[in-house]
Amino acid sequence: MIVKSMFRYTPACCLALALAVFSLGMIAFLPHSAASGTGQADSGDPKRGEDLFRRRCTSCHKLDAEKEGPRLRGVFGRKSGSIKSFNYSDALKNANIVWNADSLEKWLTDTDKFIPDNDMNLSIKNAQERSDIVAYLKELSNQ
Repeated sequence: MIVKSMFRYTPACCLALALAVFSLGMIAFLPHSAASGTGQADSGDPKRGEDLFRRRCTSCHKLDAEKEGPRLRGVFGRKSGSIKSFNYSDALKNANIVWNADSLEKWLTDTDKFIPDNDMNLSIKNAQERSDIVAYLKELSNQ
């Protein structure tokens, strides 16, 4: 038995249906963070990270010399509080953390929550910005 449809499939209707199906299908291909709203960012973009670093970090940090904060070139893989020429807080000296993507992400999210009583007060709310800065620092460390 053949059932005739009550709907007439016009080109506009087909396009709308195709777009709806495509849009719903694309949700499966979104990064987990974008689909779930968890606040986790996509992998970082070092080029954007370089720009963010210049705008947000250079008031206190240089890449190759100490300033108000320690130099940051080569921070990836470095133990917290380990540059001899910089006077770190006791909290950072004793934290015994090796800086990597995970630890830097936590640090940039909320420095005081990650290592209480440190001398740096920073919280970057935007997960993508944190991820971009971390990618830039990683690139500078040749890792």
